[in-house]
Order: sequence, then structure tokens, then C-alpha cells
Amino acid sequence: MRTTFAALAAMTVSFGLNFSAGVFFAPAAAEYGLNASALTTAAALSTLLTGAAQPLVGRLLDGAGAKRILVLGLIFISASYLVLAVVTQTWQFIAAYTILGGLGFAGSSSLTVSTLIGRAYGADAGPALARAAVGINLGQLLMPWAATSLFVPIGVRGTYAVLGGVGLAVTAVLVCVLPNDPAATSLSGDKTRESLRGRGRVLTSFGLHAATMYVVVLMLPKHAAELGWSVAGAGRLVAVAALSAGITSAVVASLLRRGRRPEDLLRLLHLLRALSLGLLTVAQAPAGLVAAAVIFGMSSFPIIPLTMAVLSRGLDPHRMGRTLAPAWVTHQAAAASGLAIAVVIDRLTGSYRAFFALGLGLAAACLVLLRPHHEVLVKNQESTHERSAVRHR
Repeated sequence: MRTTFAALAAMTVSFGLNFSAGVFFAPAAAEYGLNASALTTAAALSTLLTGAAQPLVGRLLDGAGAKRILVLGLIFISASYLVLAVVTQTWQFIAAYTILGGLGFAGSSSLTVSTLIGRAYGADAGPALARAAVGINLGQLLMPWAATSLFVPIGVRGTYAVLGGVGLAVTAVLVCVLPNDPAATSLSGDKTRESLRGRGRVLTSFGLHAATMYVVVLMLPKHAAELGWSVAGAGRLVAVAALSAGITSAVVASLLRRGRRPEDLLRLLHLLRALSLGLLTVAQAPAGLVAAAVIFGMSSFPIIPLTMAVLSRGLDPHRMGRTLAPAWVTHQAAAASGLAIAVVIDRLTGSYRAFFALGLGLAAACLVLLRPHHEVLVKNQESTHERSAVRHR
């Protein structure tokens, strides 16, 4: 249980700092003299670097241990905020956001936490993963709310400094609380190889999910501001989504403990995601945008631990970091691609609505990919019987 709650705290810092970036976009643009292209470029590059670093992170997890990599990642991402508090030029802002933030998130996000928990709980990791994932939502709830509350009294730079300092303080506590990783092994040892072969449909759905998740989390405040919302109100939409996600993650953990299959819950959540993206496509009034944020939050973030529960099932814990790394390469590459596409669409149309409509189509594709195997087999058998009957007639 100590491992689960320590992982929850780590994810609160990691995801809170990573996803709070969108709240800073509008005020940071004014403070640093940045344009929207510089900010979205930094977000896309950081996301891309996080994905590219996953194979290295996977090997380090198996060689050095999950605790060391988690702590190092938290130090990097917290330091990125401290550096952002003092930069004076655009290239410095982009470099700090991209390199420190991207590498920090690579080492402190779900691959590391999934490996840590997978080694601790084995085949029963599902409920623990879901409980730890509440930290994702706590981070998104607390950090953006804190940021929007601090902008006026201490300014953007002061807010960056305070949040970065909080991240380092939590990291210092985790150094003492987190257990050492007994399952880490030497990379020169076992030469056997594991892969995610046979789990391609789940892996593809994970990528399609990421292609829209990051865009909505980072760009929803900007989208709301374009509809006339205040900076504070727009930023708090992310916190609303996080609150609903945290409640859902707790419910998902309870359902998994009661024996519900992760695959069944995944299909339900992807259906709700499609509904939320449909609402974002058409919503004009504040009530519609709030409803979309609530449904998006409750249906998007719990998908991460559920997918990890499916992908990590039956894997060798000694090689879990390397085996799961391709899933996170796919996740982050799709997220970066989604951000790039969203930027192009926003430039061409002046809005993110067309991208939200595209996201609706991607959510529908996920539902198709995650259809139960037995349903496909039954349909194939029925088709075979029908063709046979036609030939006999």
C-alpha cells in the first residue's frame, strides 16, 4: 500500500506540472512576449522528446530501478519550472520546457509508475494502478487551481517558482518513503526477449487516445478563452476535468477489485470519450463546455491505468520497463502528432472545433479496435455458414 500511495504522490507532481502548462499559455505569452506558435511548438517538442526517451527510460528502469528513475524524473520536471521562472529569451523558454520538462516527464510518468507497481503487485496490479492514477487527476486539479490563484498576487514567474519548489519538496519526501526496487536486474543478464505482440489493437487504441487527450488538456483553456472566458475561468476547466477523472479512477479501482475486466471498462470509457468530443465540437454556451470537460475528464484519464493493466498482464517483471516502453513511444508520438495537427487546424480555421470532430472519429475507431474477440469470431463463423448455405442452395 505504501508503494501505491507514494506512486500516487509522484504522479500528482509529474502530471500536475506537465498538464498545468496549458494554464500558463495565455499569461506566459504576455509576460515573456511569446506568440502562440512558440508555446505550441514547445509543447509538441516536449511531448515528442518524452516519447523518444521511453526506450532509454525502459532500459534504465530494468537496470537502475524504478525508484531512482522516478526521483530523477521528478527533479528534472520540477527544475524546469524553476528555470522557466528566470528565463529571458524565447529560445531559453523553449529549451527549458522541452528538455528539462520533456525528459523529466519521461522519467516520472506512467511507464515508470506502471513498472514500479507491476513489480510490486504482479498480476494483481490493476487496482493499484487505478488508485495510483488518481494522482494524475489530483495533479491536474491542484496545480492549475494553484496557478490561476497565484497569477495575480505573485505573477507568472513567481507562480512557476512556487510550483517548481513544491515539486522538489514532494520529491525529497518520496526519496525517504519509496521502497527500493528489488526487481531491477542487470541489463547484461537474461537475454530473453518479450514484446507486446498480440496486443496490437489495444496498443493502437492507446495511441489514438493520446492523439486527442493532450490537445484537449493543453488547449481547452485557450479554446475557452477564444469563446470569451476569462483566463482564470478557462484554466479551471482543466481542474473540473481532473476532479471528475479522479472520482472515476476511484470507481474504476473499486470495480477492478470486484472482478470487472479492464477490457469491458475500456470500451465504456471510449464511448464516453466520443460523447465528450462531440460536445466540444458543437458547444458554444458555458454549460456545454463544462459538461464536455466533465465527461472528457471522467472518460480519458482512467483509460491510462486500464490500458497498462491489459498490456502488462503476464509480462516478466524483470523486463517490464523495456517491454512496456514501445507503448509509451506510441502514446507520446501520437500525442505530439495530435498537437501538431491541432495547431495546423487552428491556424487554418481559427478554432479547434474541426480537430475535436476528428477526435470524435478517432474515439469511434477505438471502439472498433476494442471489440471483444469472440464477437468477431462469431461474426466470421456466421459469415462462413451463410456462404456455405448459399453454395448448397
